[in-house]
Amino acid sequence: MRISLGTRITLGVIAAVVLVIMYVPLLVVLLNSFSTSASLSWPPPGFTLEWWGRAFVSEGAMAAVGTSALVAVISAVLSLVLGTLLSFALQRFSFFGRSTVNLLVILPIALPGIITGIALNNLFRTIMGVPLSIWTVIIAHTTFCIVTVFNNAIARMRQMGTNLEEASADLGAGIWTTFRLVTFPQLRSALLAGGLLAFALSFDEIVVTTFTAGSGVKTLPMFIIDNVSRPNQAPIVSVIAVVLVLVSILPIAMAQKLSGSEQQRR
Repeated sequence: MRISLGTRITLGVIAAVVLVIMYVPLLVVLLNSFSTSASLSWPPPGFTLEWWGRAFVSEGAMAAVGTSALVAVISAVLSLVLGTLLSFALQRFSFFGRSTVNLLVILPIALPGIITGIALNNLFRTIMGVPLSIWTVIIAHTTFCIVTVFNNAIARMRQMGTNLEEASADLGAGIWTTFRLVTFPQLRSALLAGGLLAFALSFDEIVVTTFTAGSGVKTLPMFIIDNVSRPNQAPIVSVIAVVLVLVSILPIAMAQKLSGSEQQRR
């Protein structure tokens, strides 16, 4: 399809405006993390590395980073296992209600976070009588992180087909041998990309976490919200926000690169 020069210029301008609206606020946060102002006055009266030094020796901030990392890693691992199993069940087998199960698997990522948070809070506290803790946060995060792994895995399985697996079975290989030598190598990059996306999604989640975290659990996004308006804490929060952006970007960039490399090989 050919696009006229005027249309290309218009689309380019629109894209540039959207990118400016999206990323200029992030640039402001980055500059504020080096500002000498404790109240984040604009423009910054000067620049300093003081806040970066204080952020990395803050016990509260470091504890929150550790909690977020632990929750994200466990949620990503659980999502990899469950998402892969679900993709196999829904792609390789036919059974009554398969389309309904497929919808139910994807639904958590489409629901507003506050709805998911309220529902899980009621489940844990009212129905099950389970006290909120770091494990309820992990379970909550896994419910929507599964979707990223599931979508990646089932899309790859649809591309793969079953010819190689059937050939492996015809040559006498068992189920696990076929999975290890034929299926998994083809799924590997899709699963890794899904796991990285699940980690990033869990690491910066706040809404569902607020409803499912116990009194002693504080993730990094919760730490930011609690301290953003406190005196002399705003610049430290800006530092943490910059780190959070980097932690979120890296897994997504790696996942995108993995997906792109796989497509080129195909």
